[in-house]
Amino acid sequence: MALDPEDLFEVDSDVPDLTGAVLLHHFDGFMDAGAAGAALVAHLLEVHEHRVVARFDIDDLIDYRARRPTMTYATDRWESYDAPELVVHLMHDAVGTPFLLMTGPEPDRRWEAVVKAVRSLIDRWGLRLAISFHGIPMGVPHTRKLSVISHATRPELVTEGSPFSRVQVPGNLSALLELRLGESGHDAMGFAAYVPHYLAQGTYPAAALSLLQALTKSTGLVIQAAALNEAARRTDAEITRQVSESAEVAQVVEALERQYDAFTEASDNLLIDDDQPLPSADELGAEFERFLAEQQRDH
Repeated sequence: MALDPEDLFEVDSDVPDLTGAVLLHHFDGFMDAGAAGAALVAHLLEVHEHRVVARFDIDDLIDYRARRPTMTYATDRWESYDAPELVVHLMHDAVGTPFLLMTGPEPDRRWEAVVKAVRSLIDRWGLRLAISFHGIPMGVPHTRKLSVISHATRPELVTEGSPFSRVQVPGNLSALLELRLGESGHDAMGFAAYVPHYLAQGTYPAAALSLLQALTKSTGLVIQAAALNEAARRTDAEITRQVSESAEVAQVVEALERQYDAFTEASDNLLIDDDQPLPSADELGAEFERFLAEQQRDH
């Protein structure tokens, strides 16, 4: 017998009226080039007060042997255990508007059940919109303005154009949540920030800042950005220094700049012109698979 999706989580008994609020969600484990989504999550939690209003039963959702949580050993005893958490935080923006942030490890199992559980929370609280965000590796230079593409359950919600037509890529929970919410008549959307492929394995705050700007534009939320701006400035300065010290890297960046500039001059689409068709679905899927494999090796 199927379990009630509400059995997957516990809700705080003291949750204020959230009618019309926005749910942001980002799960660790899927593609996030430049740690763009993770950096934005960290920024939101750092600059805004927050408290957990819903907690998922993570024990039933993840494979501990596939990604073992950290434990700390001190001299002659186990001192601590870094227990994974999948939670929903209640936050308020700079003018007091409430919004929610769901974050934690992407479940290894029971995706459909988790989707139903999240939809149950959306209905319970009367939320108006769910939004995901992450980074994707692209052949663009860090010296040019980075694009953010968007997708949504209704065309009216799409705020940023996409160069892709039809493509198959590895699935992820955020994408499935958006799909299922749309099928059930809920509004949902997602943002993907371009990250230069040569910076995809590190943390690239500029991409997180691009995501934040897209989020505030689409939701009207007022989010403090000073700390993220400063992190982006410092990182960009360090990247500039490293590029200047490596002729090989400088040549790569210069080649990407020429390609980028040629594309922007030839077309409103920043990635293609008449002589440069988009990669095929198989090529894009393979590229994303390689990126995911590199992330898994690093962990």
